[in-house]
Amino acid sequence: MIPDPIPAATLLLMRHAHAPGAPPEILMVERGAALAFLGGAMVFPGGRVDPGDHALVSADATDPADEAARIAAIRETIEEVGLPVGLSPHPGRDTVARLRATMVEGRSFAAGLRDESLHLDPGALTPFARWCPEHVPVRRFDARFYLAAVSRDASAPVIDGGETVRAEWLTAADALAQADRGAIRIIFPTRRTLERLAQYPDIATAMADAHAWPIRRIIPFRADRGGVPCICIPDDLGYPVTAEPVARAERG
Repeated sequence: MIPDPIPAATLLLMRHAHAPGAPPEILMVERGAALAFLGGAMVFPGGRVDPGDHALVSADATDPADEAARIAAIRETIEEVGLPVGLSPHPGRDTVARLRATMVEGRSFAAGLRDESLHLDPGALTPFARWCPEHVPVRRFDARFYLAAVSRDASAPVIDGGETVRAEWLTAADALAQADRGAIRIIFPTRRTLERLAQYPDIATAMADAHAWPIRRIIPFRADRGGVPCICIPDDLGYPVTAEPVARAERG
């Protein structure tokens, strides 16, 4: 029996390239090899939506589940790589370090925000996609993906050393090339996401394209394409590649 999906959130954090005219870079993190879910894989920062995230949803939210997911993406990115997005006023490195320490000590994200007089700005995140694969060996997630930008001069990640053992800024094309030669491991939704991100020459184009497509749950399915069994996704959600042979697909 397919388990009920766990609500989750993922942040596609982007920064401008160092060289003028080069494509934007995306932050990717390597999960600890011993983790039960996607151990050793390169992914984007994120994690499950916690009750504390729901508790921080504003009373006038038009979509409480979406806002809770945005808050989870903000919190998880701070926890995993120490980069603040969607907080006002924008905190400095020392403030972020204290905020992370609060959560490591077992206190809530809400308590840390109060301590530092910070306010959430979920609108800083742009909805990009929603993935809900059914083929999972351990657990199934219903993950909302969001885009957000960070300035290059404040983009140095500080990994947590637990769930995240490495963090690296890569162009989408570079990440795909590394995966193709076996230098990193990526799963099916990550590959499809990178292929889509590789289309964008700059962050503004990425944001505009995110607004141009509907957000629906993507549940990959099996189908034959030219007589080849493939893992497929819908062809009306902005992805340039919508099928991959089952024999090649890394599904987690």
